[in-house]
Amino acid sequence: MQGFEYKVVPAPERAEKIKGARSPEARFAQTLEALMNRFGRDGWEYVRADTLPVQERLSLTRKGTVYRTVLVFRRAVEAELPIEPAFLRPLEVSAAEGKAPPLRAVPEVAPPFRARPQEAAPAETPARQSGQEPAGHGEPEEAGR
Repeated sequence: MQGFEYKVVPAPERAEKIKGARSPEARFAQTLEALMNRFGRDGWEYVRADTLPVQERLSLTRKGTVYRTVLVFRRAVEAELPIEPAFLRPLEVSAAEGKAPPLRAVPEVAPPFRARPQEAAPAETPARQSGQEPAGHGEPEEAGR
């Protein structure tokens, strides 16, 4: 089965000085062409360019997001890739012992947090049942009386 390996390289930010290229666009195009040809000679096929956000430190106390452009290359490799992940494959049985290898102990984890059921509202007090308010809970008294 054929698979791929990938190489991701930063895109050039500046054009190199190249004889015969007069405009900045022509210098940049030739810089990019030289980079792509160099990887192409080594068997890498250009796939695409991506601009991705990267969290970087801007100063001693500040972080910010900057955008970096990368070039993605790939080349074919002859390797048998597993069809299913290794953890889904059955355990191999040892012929000498006739049984599967021992399982590793899994550390015990705390049970999930469960909130307590809400308590019922406090029962009516005799003062509230008769319509009277407890002392200090009625209308505020005026300071001038």
